[in-house]
Amino acid sequence: MNNMFFRRARALALTAGFIGMLGLAACGKQEDKAAAPQASAQPRVYLVGVESAYAPFSSENEQKTVVGFDIDVMKVLAKKIGIEVKFVPTPFESIFNSLAQGDLDLLISAITITDERKKSVNFSEPYFVATQAIAVLANDTKVTKMDDLKTLTVGTQSGTSGDELVQQVLGKNSAKIKRFESTPLALKELESGGVDAVVADEPVVKNYIANNPNSKLRTVNDPTFPKEDYGIAVRRDDPELLAKVNKALAEMKADGSFAAISTQYFGK
Repeated sequence: MNNMFFRRARALALTAGFIGMLGLAACGKQEDKAAAPQASAQPRVYLVGVESAYAPFSSENEQKTVVGFDIDVMKVLAKKIGIEVKFVPTPFESIFNSLAQGDLDLLISAITITDERKKSVNFSEPYFVATQAIAVLANDTKVTKMDDLKTLTVGTQSGTSGDELVQQVLGKNSAKIKRFESTPLALKELESGGVDAVVADEPVVKNYIANNPNSKLRTVNDPTFPKEDYGIAVRRDDPELLAKVNKALAEMKADGSFAAISTQYFGK
């Protein structure tokens, strides 16, 4: 009987010791967890879609960094809003889909505000006013207005306002319209004789000619070309971000920072 008593006592002692060890281990884990520093949340980086071949608005320099008027405007806007941004070079023809799918948060790329585009994105207040221009060879005297392009082969950048304008004159499915991924590529084709003219945003065409003096191109301005407002695009389900962009844009125009950037790229 004594042996039975000692065996039970020993078993109880071992069990109590084991439970005590578990309790100490659990306390140790809780203390370690409490003592461990909490990882600080990383600030969100907003992805901004830009075209990388649309100087002077946005283009890549020799270091493959995107620079230009739109880039400088967005940097100041982001600072005023209090957000970090990362510029993501994106082909213009797919830039709206990338925004809609959530791959991008903002778009700034000399984007003309149109009723059709408003169906899929929200635009900020206009920040730039432009128009289209016709580019031809310097010795070409037969093109003086848009209607003169009806029988010619015309190059344009796919998905742009210039593309839409050319379709209105030549027809939506005209075989005489040659579309390119970028305006500089279309202008290169004009230089080599692959097209008779190019229709694109006037500031971009003039910038190309100014920086390529051997291109032997000139611009033709048609007074019937409408004025176009550029806007910053955000998703339609993000009205809070749109309000912040508009507020910061208004501040830039009021404090002179927008005018300073504009003068740097386009003069007074």
